[in-house]
Amino acid sequence: HDQNTNEPHTFLNNLNLGPQENYVARNSILSEYAVLAFELGYSYENPNALVIWEAQFGDFANTAQVVFDQFICAGEHKWLQQCALTLLLPHGYDGQGAEHSSCRIERFLQMCDDDEDHIPDLGESANAQIQKCNWQVMNLSTPANYFHALRQQLKRDYRKPLVVAAPKALLRLNRCVSTIEEMGPKSGFQRVIPERNEKIRNNPDMVKRLVFCTGKIYYELAAKREELGLTNVALVTVEMISPFPFDRVGEQMGYYKNVSRGDGVGPGNIIWCQEEPKNMGAWAYIKPRTVCVAREALDVDLVVRYVGRRASAAPATGIGKLHQAEQDAIIQEALVGREEDGKPRPSTLLGHQT
Repeated sequence: HDQNTNEPHTFLNNLNLGPQENYVARNSILSEYAVLAFELGYSYENPNALVIWEAQFGDFANTAQVVFDQFICAGEHKWLQQCALTLLLPHGYDGQGAEHSSCRIERFLQMCDDDEDHIPDLGESANAQIQKCNWQVMNLSTPANYFHALRQQLKRDYRKPLVVAAPKALLRLNRCVSTIEEMGPKSGFQRVIPERNEKIRNNPDMVKRLVFCTGKIYYELAAKREELGLTNVALVTVEMISPFPFDRVGEQMGYYKNVSRGDGVGPGNIIWCQEEPKNMGAWAYIKPRTVCVAREALDVDLVVRYVGRRASAAPATGIGKLHQAEQDAIIQEALVGREEDGKPRPSTLLGHQT
């Protein structure tokens, strides 16, 4: 409230930067099915409004599955009806148990309509690829990329639904910051963020291990890498998972020429690292597309190395100590690895690596 008049005051409606739209925030009833359907209708009726629906936790979105399946995912294909509805689904493994960890991002990726065996001709930008897809799925790791992801929803001359797996932990992580310049003129959305350590990025011949990941696990990997003093491991975050950034992933694999690609049967040191169990998360979506990039762009028969939790019926454990042991094992295996008689599963906590 305004301290002088005691009238309600919304800062975002008083930026004094010229003409602006009205910002409205509302708490809704805990009925995901009903509320999401309402927001979808609102976004249809006003395509110039950035309509955002955020689940309390991403796990709770499953009660609105009918809206995802029948309308948001396939609405443009069935009825030529575009919308820019944006879904914020808190997602991240912080030891809070099976009902507060996963937005089931694998379900959204399974419904993406890009072909895993076809690299599209992107021309000068990825705009055409995005325009032809049914929706976008992202797991963002910087405030600047989050800003640009939301901004481009309305800046484009078309509309496309957006699913954001948004880790709550990054809201309070002091390493997760961006500069004003990264949100200003001449800046934009990055589908893939390359290695952020300048010393490692500028010495690609020193890199022997290339780790692709998405979301908050990047910061855990980076912190442990710094603690161990490793300069031969490059970390690359895939910010826009779908439609898949074939070109950017191919550029990163080609840039680090001394990273082993494997022998076509066993994996080398190109790694996909995730927090989720192997039958969940982005692994099933990422794997064939990464193989396609290596085959078509680099002429390499690649076997991607998987590092993450073993397959599971539940998204996460409810035991704090077990969660931390799993997380530590993932970080250790992704950065250093452990050769134990060539076993495909170096730890009982992790999934098979191929």
